[in-house]
Amino acid sequence: MSAHQTAVKAAHLAQEKNGQHIVIIDISDKASYADFFVIASGTSNVQVKAIAEHVEKELKNQDIRPYHKEGYEYQNWILLDYVDVVVHIFREETRSFYGIERLWADAKMEFIKEEA
Repeated sequence: MSAHQTAVKAAHLAQEKNGQHIVIIDISDKASYADFFVIASGTSNVQVKAIAEHVEKELKNQDIRPYHKEGYEYQNWILLDYVDVVVHIFREETRSFYGIERLWADAKMEFIKEEA
């Protein structure tokens, strides 16, 4: 699976757990440590954890395992690092505070349409 396919899969997995405002940011020509960021929001710590666990479990079922993960202890911002793809799952207010999309505003962004 290519890095972009992994990013799209992670985004859709986050959506399955009602992740909100999901975006895939292509940083391949801007950073050397990853090709894509996937960013999603949850409305509570419980939802942030549920999204992260779902993404991790379902990607693991396809033999895609994170190289590194952090944030499970506080659940405000969980990061799953798949080397070429880094998945960020935030509480809404934490996402707004850090503003990752603003930092990468000149990168190509793919917004995942929210299901009704």
